Amino acid sequence: MDKQKIVLAYSGGLDTSIILKWLQTERDYDVVCFTADLGQGDEVEEARVKALNTGAVAAYALDLKEEFVRDYVFPMFRSSALYEGYYLLGTSIARPLIARKMVEIAQKEGAVAVSHGATGKGNDQVRFEMTAYALNPDIVTVAPWRDWAFQGRADLEAFAVEHGIPVPTTKKDPWSTDANLLHISYEGGILEDPWAEPPAHMFKLTVDPTEAPAEPEYVEVEFEGGNPVAINGETLSPAALLQRANELGGRHGVGRLDLVENRFVGMKSRGVYETPGGTLLYHARRAVESLTLDREVLHQRDQLAPKYAELVYNGFWFAPEREALQVYFDHVASSVTGTARLKLYRGNATVVGRKAPQSLYDKDLVSFEAGGDYNQHDAGAFIKLNALRMRVQARVAARAAQKEPAKV
Repeated sequence: MDKQKIVLAYSGGLDTSIILKWLQTERDYDVVCFTADLGQGDEVEEARVKALNTGAVAAYALDLKEEFVRDYVFPMFRSSALYEGYYLLGTSIARPLIARKMVEIAQKEGAVAVSHGATGKGNDQVRFEMTAYALNPDIVTVAPWRDWAFQGRADLEAFAVEHGIPVPTTKKDPWSTDANLLHISYEGGILEDPWAEPPAHMFKLTVDPTEAPAEPEYVEVEFEGGNPVAINGETLSPAALLQRANELGGRHGVGRLDLVENRFVGMKSRGVYETPGGTLLYHARRAVESLTLDREVLHQRDQLAPKYAELVYNGFWFAPEREALQVYFDHVASSVTGTARLKLYRGNATVVGRKAPQSLYDKDLVSFEAGGDYNQHDAGAFIKLNALRMRVQARVAARAAQKEPAKV
């Protein structure tokens, strides 16, 4: 009788290589491996080959860079979402795409289950499995870190030796990383002390701001209908544009973040992030929005953005409430067409200019000089009407104070 198949999200690292073999030996599955190319580089094809050499019955390595940026990163950007005021959601936004492809491959291969290498303490287990259930409510999910008996790295290495799985001989960096076109994240190890400064040699996408060029660099970003489409006059595909933004921001030390955040499972964790291109595009977009969005629409959008960020962070990308919010954000973003000019200098991306063909900014109206159709005398009545409730409150308080008995 043929074994049942399972699709494993496979990175090629020690953990997922051990999971591959564990699924075979302990759960009796035929394992189909899947590695998503979201901009990591040569390691994607290396992972595919390693998966086959480690016993996978099939291995997929899919180039998803354009789809990732076009269908996930840019829609998220249109919401202006930041998790807890800082985090641009670089890891969070990649998970629904990876999980969706896992489910699609499972259907293609006739697999009954999917698996991943996320631990039982983190957010990724939720993101992977919530997506899988949303797309296939009958899928089985296997999370080895929640099920196996291994207690630590020594147990994993012993299992690897027993089954002939290559173990890295070089000293492993004392932290874990996750990389894609939007960012690199660093967690664990020496970073678990929130007082400890990240080591200078840890960063890969950005130069140390103190060692960045002594001269600033000016960058222009063009937006059409809510999406960035060109940098410095050159029209680029979504993935190529984000990569270019990464290069520009990275050489000036833009986009580093050190954050203690609240995980969905209930604990706080410390994450260090590099998001040079995303940071640059975030500020450029806000600059164009300042010209093109009505005040109340902008304020309402900014009230809803934290909820959207929370949904993405917690793994609800395919939930109906996220999809409903997306329709709203896309409608708001449809008027965001224009150009922002930024100055990049030693860790900062400063907006120094913005223009838009349908700008709501009226120089004649706002000028201190006389002109326009604004009558300054109207402001007096406007202020009195808006102060009416406070004036009433003050009078009531004054009458109450007069009636109070004298204090001895």
